[in-house]
Amino acid sequence: MTQMIEVEVNCPDVETARAIGRAAVEAGLAACGNVIAGVESVYLWQGRVESDPEVTLRLKSRAGVFDRLCALIGRMHPYELPAIVALPVLAANPGYADWLESGTRG
Repeated sequence: MTQMIEVEVNCPDVETARAIGRAAVEAGLAACGNVIAGVESVYLWQGRVESDPEVTLRLKSRAGVFDRLCALIGRMHPYELPAIVALPVLAANPGYADWLESGTRG
């Protein structure tokens, strides 16, 4: 079975998250994107502790297309250094796994 992953990236607003999610699905690099508003991020940036509201985009994908998905996100994301992380999916029901694989042909 193909290695399924969930890719997370925080965005500055819902519009950015939706645009990246739609582009990823249309390109076949993700089968689905979840836009999760209401996230508060506290982070260290250039020697200072910062805090900002953000929107998390969670993309359902495969490890085999991660590099291309990461490149797409990087082209569309307004941050100088977006945090793009892939988390392995250890198990999933067979129907979902088949759906994810067929939706990530990119």
